[in-house]
Amino acid sequence: MDAPRGSDGGLRRVAVVGGGIAGSLIAKSLQFFAHVTLIDPKEYLEIPYGSLRSTVEPCFAERMLIDHSHYFTNGRLITSPAVDVTESQVLVADGRHVVFDFLVVATGHHDFTLPTTRTQRLHQYTEENEKIRRAKSILIIGGGPTGVELAGEIATEFPDKAITLVHDGPRLLEFIGPKASNKAFRWMISKRVDVKLEQTIDLNNMSDEITSFRSSKGEIIRADCYFVCTGKPVASAWLHKSILKSSLDSHGRLMVDGYLRVKGRHNIFAIGDITDIRESKQGESAKRQAKVAAKNMKRLMVGKESKMESYVAQSPPTAMVSLGKKQAIAQFSFTTMSGIFPAFIKSRDLFVGKARKHLGLHPTLLD
Repeated sequence: MDAPRGSDGGLRRVAVVGGGIAGSLIAKSLQFFAHVTLIDPKEYLEIPYGSLRSTVEPCFAERMLIDHSHYFTNGRLITSPAVDVTESQVLVADGRHVVFDFLVVATGHHDFTLPTTRTQRLHQYTEENEKIRRAKSILIIGGGPTGVELAGEIATEFPDKAITLVHDGPRLLEFIGPKASNKAFRWMISKRVDVKLEQTIDLNNMSDEITSFRSSKGEIIRADCYFVCTGKPVASAWLHKSILKSSLDSHGRLMVDGYLRVKGRHNIFAIGDITDIRESKQGESAKRQAKVAAKNMKRLMVGKESKMESYVAQSPPTAMVSLGKKQAIAQFSFTTMSGIFPAFIKSRDLFVGKARKHLGLHPTLLD
């Protein structure tokens, strides 16, 4: 399909806000088809499902952190957060106004801890690893996939550490079925992880100096270091006073139609975790959404709106949770299993090589 031209003869202008999995893939897909501007506070893509392994094995982050310039070679990168959007422009914190014909919002969840450069982020992982190595006892707050996978990584890499996992719900991994949840719980117990369910830790006034924590049931938990693995807020605060404020649902997510356009908008798309699509917010879903949105934008640009493709959410969800490098739990539509087989699928590489290949990069060799 030839690259479409605007009325002035130039390429259509596409602004992509957010450089996570979804945003990076759509920027790469459109970079030779339109004039693409990628707006992201960071100079790099962090493959999120590789971050926990990088905490216990910092060298793993070398492949998991990818400078945007390595896959996005034919567009403009602005390293600054977006702060507002009008009918035709994205306003950026550094004062620039990015004019667009099409806009993609892919800001995902907000993480205030991520530095600007890849080098700085690599240093962070080294510091986190040193903190774990020094600690004799570790507290993990949150029993969702992040908390469970982090506990699994630490328990297998550092079996001498005393690990306590505190979760506010009645079972671990509440986003999947009870059978898979029970398998995770039994695995934790087998690794001497102290799991405390239906309890919370007050996150106010937390600091690295604190080594004694009181749970909501009055239990005192002593730990040399802690990790907060509760859900991060959706990164949509910048839209609350924008033209898209009425397109946000009560959870701060952008409401989209079947073609992944923001409802009521012809030329504005949203993909990834920021959408209101009812499906598990996983990397595979972000990839599928980016593929469909890119295809639909291309068809809109060449006047083939009737040929756009509908996005179909994955149901029932397939979910895999790693428990270190050699064990995992998988929930498929037809069964739930644990052990070596699901680990063979996910845990050895955590799909990082696959994500790199999607971006046109070698799965193992660094650029």
